[in-house]
Amino acid sequence: MSVAVVVVAAGSGTRLGLGIPKAFAPLQSWTVLDHALSRIPRDAQVVVVAPAEELDRARRIVAAHAGVAASVVAGGATRQQSVAAGLAALGDDVDVVLVHDAARALTPPVVFDRVAAAVRATGGGVIPVLPVADTIKRVAGESVAETVDRSELVAVQTPQGFPRAALDAAYASAAADHTDDAALFAAAGHAVTTVPGDERAFKITTADDLHRAALLLGPDWAVAGGRGGSGYDVHAYDADRPLRLGGLDWVGEPGLSGHSDGDAVLHAIVDALLSAAGLGDIGSNFGTDRPEYAGAASEVFLDETLRRIRDAGYAVVNVAVQIVGPHPKIGPRRAELEARLGALVGAPVSVSATTSDRLGFTGEKGLGALATALLSSAD
Repeated sequence: MSVAVVVVAAGSGTRLGLGIPKAFAPLQSWTVLDHALSRIPRDAQVVVVAPAEELDRARRIVAAHAGVAASVVAGGATRQQSVAAGLAALGDDVDVVLVHDAARALTPPVVFDRVAAAVRATGGGVIPVLPVADTIKRVAGESVAETVDRSELVAVQTPQGFPRAALDAAYASAAADHTDDAALFAAAGHAVTTVPGDERAFKITTADDLHRAALLLGPDWAVAGGRGGSGYDVHAYDADRPLRLGGLDWVGEPGLSGHSDGDAVLHAIVDALLSAAGLGDIGSNFGTDRPEYAGAASEVFLDETLRRIRDAGYAVVNVAVQIVGPHPKIGPRRAELEARLGALVGAPVSVSATTSDRLGFTGEKGLGALATALLSSAD
């Protein structure tokens, strides 16, 4: 593979306001990173640079895109450090490198091809750009100082492309932190030229940007080869056990009885995933007749289930869970619970909760969880 794409997905996403790195924000049943990977030409090597605490989740997302030859590495404290980590993971046969922001998730494949071809033609750095449409003013405080000639200005996008040897050398000699890779490359004395960008390659930074991306995908966006499944699990309360629910500890709440840790939420998700893939249910795969699972953390079941559905040729698109029971109170920890489950599953997970008004088993004696899962073909 002579072309590689370093996908920078290590941003914190603070301005997005979801409490998770923006590459893992949900966007029309996938994550932002899913969409970014799905648009990269399949003949490129891909290195995804992710936050150190999200490496497992990034690997699950990468695994869902079977046509992409990708690896995952941990990012650094700055974007420049993250790109350097990605460059260090490239194969020896790579001679053209494209550096791409995962947040520009809807960048069309033609832009990647356009940039790579221009790198080969010029032997220098290449950036995709758009003309500036708005009138630009230079200000001093609140006062307008002058009008800037916008004919000399462009808005810069990614992927930005470079000859691999020259980019490695530029990074090795960089003495300052630069705003983008083209600036670092130019500071090392190399030429940078432009090619046309694309309006769809805008950067997702705020909640409004995420909404714009969803609108561009449209209400009819769907995953080809999708399969759905559902699962249900219920456990009685056991005051002598600690409560483990949705992969989180709930201090001060009565636990749930069961052969393993009694995590009804994870059990329901496992059931739904197995159902969607046509692989049976949690009982037939991890039943009480299996002594090795006695007292096991339910994450063990989930990890094995995710491996089996990948082997069967599927990837998780999203999961929804409804929890039914008088306690614990889900609302105060809903965001934390969704983030934890999303990290475990490697796809967006939504959580809702209700009670059964003190009627029946889940009214007083136990807790139930109903999950639905959507899978896509990984082919």
